[in-house]
Amino acid sequence: MAPQVFFHCYPTVLGHCGIAWTERGIVGSQLPEETPSMTRDRMWVRFPAAREETAFERLPEAVRHACEGVRALLEGQTRDLLEVQLDDSAVPAFDREVLALTRRIPVGQTLTYGEVAARLGHPGAARAVGRAEGHNPFAPIVPCHRVMGAPAAGKAANLTGFSAAGGVVTKLKILAIEARATGQQVGEQQDLF
Repeated sequence: MAPQVFFHCYPTVLGHCGIAWTERGIVGSQLPEETPSMTRDRMWVRFPAAREETAFERLPEAVRHACEGVRALLEGQTRDLLEVQLDDSAVPAFDREVLALTRRIPVGQTLTYGEVAARLGHPGAARAVGRAEGHNPFAPIVPCHRVMGAPAAGKAANLTGFSAAGGVVTKLKILAIEARATGQQVGEQQDLF
């Protein structure tokens, strides 16, 4: 029998995020939405049998810690969130590899899908990496916003396909927050892409 899933919605500087967990760890995280009801609706779609916990103080300590870490990251603190315990047992094996590597990309840095594929020993698997990032159930704990398409000659990186509310605009906001947190000037961000 599958363990009971719980979820909680909480405010951040960019909107309302969501987090879902079982006794095994975090099973999902939701990027910011404009309103609590939008986040709640997304969480119900993703976890239809879940129970909502509305009181922050009643969350398990590890879940409270994860929420505080996401808030801090989105506020511009250099948090890597590697201490957050994820339950990725429902994630396909290749996707787990991609997400594990993505999770280790430092704040303020980016990689392309092709670079992730090459580092995993699967050169030529950039599209498969893109699909895995697109199905990331743990954003922004697993920072898929730090992975993007390779730039065409003389152009910036390909930033399409970000599934958060606000799409690419949200991705750019998070990257700008992280760039400032690591002491980069706005003009220096382009070097990341």
